[in-house]
Amino acid sequence: QVQLVESGGGLVQPGGSLRLSCAASGSISSIYRMAWYRQVSGKQRTLVAGITRGGSTNYADSVKGRFTISNDNAKNTMYLQMDSLKPEDTAVYYCNAKTLVVTTWYDYWGQGTQVTVSS
Repeated sequence: QVQLVESGGGLVQPGGSLRLSCAASGSISSIYRMAWYRQVSGKQRTLVAGITRGGSTNYADSVKGRFTISNDNAKNTMYLQMDSLKPEDTAVYYCNAKTLVVTTWYDYWGQGTQVTVSS
């Protein structure tokens, strides 16, 4: 079992920055990859950025060059630095951890944090 707690959301003006944090606890050693997803009301949850245990990263095209995902293994915390924010980045952002136990994959989710980009 993995528990995830997000923080750092809020209201920001277009062009501004926010940093989201996701603190993980529980079976940390079983985590293969962590990621940020976002969801707008009435739409599907979509991948924003992911980072593997080895440090490989991937980003949605819409956030490349503006968002940066990182890990602090000592603190068991993942971050999403969001710069040059746009109104279309407004969504609830969710932290995800994917674990591998023997041959079975599991997904864990945080409670979500609201990001609103508006003037």
